[in-house]
Amino acid sequence: MGDVGVINHTIYVSNLNEKIKKPLLKKSLHSVFSQFGKIVDIVACRGLKLKGQAWVVFAEKSMATNALRQMQGFPFFEKKMRIQFAKSESDVVTKKAGTYVPRDKRKLPSADASNGNGLHQAAPAPAATTPGAAGAAGAAAVPPASALPPVPPPAAVVAGAPPPAVPQPAGPIGDVPHNILYATGLPPEITQVMLSKLFEQYPGFSEARMAPGGQAFIEFADQMQAGIALNALNGFKLSATNPLQLAFARKA
Repeated sequence: MGDVGVINHTIYVSNLNEKIKKPLLKKSLHSVFSQFGKIVDIVACRGLKLKGQAWVVFAEKSMATNALRQMQGFPFFEKKMRIQFAKSESDVVTKKAGTYVPRDKRKLPSADASNGNGLHQAAPAPAATTPGAAGAAGAAAVPPASALPPVPPPAAVVAGAPPPAVPQPAGPIGDVPHNILYATGLPPEITQVMLSKLFEQYPGFSEARMAPGGQAFIEFADQMQAGIALNALNGFKLSATNPLQLAFARKA
């Protein structure tokens, strides 16, 4: 794993896919890391030198430690995450602890400052990209699914093993995470191709299978990737009166 730095509340995530737009990146990061505890803030910058990087601030150091250990090398939008602790605490944390010291807002982090994780030592001026200025809870820092801009589909869809048998429509909703999602509330004009286009922007998508009565089953490579898509698209408005309703399919 190499040197991961001094333990604190903030992890520095690099080797992220630079083609992913900022709103989708932040929402997906929140979906992936929220399983480890409360997220205070997520920072992802637009600047060319800071693309492919993000900072995730947790409420507790133990949450950040657990996230680093379990998500190191996790395939995220076709690239493996590289994670280490940020060089210093974020402003959100130091303000809460009463140890905040104003930073020189004019000084931008250099491209080679410890693989870029010096953002918490010298943050850029725009408030939206500064860990200390964001201040809102993790969920509030992430835009709703309906506000996400359309994302072009990837060049190739991840090909998985032969799909398992489609669960029966009767009572397919399960509480246990599953690599297959169950969708309801689909208007008649939604086709399998249209549904596939919606979900294939998320990592691990395998296929979408339509079922009678405005239902469908969407398969991913694993349950974590399915969970990312569920959190991002549940409630997504397919039309003015048809929000997409998603849940994990029931395991056989």
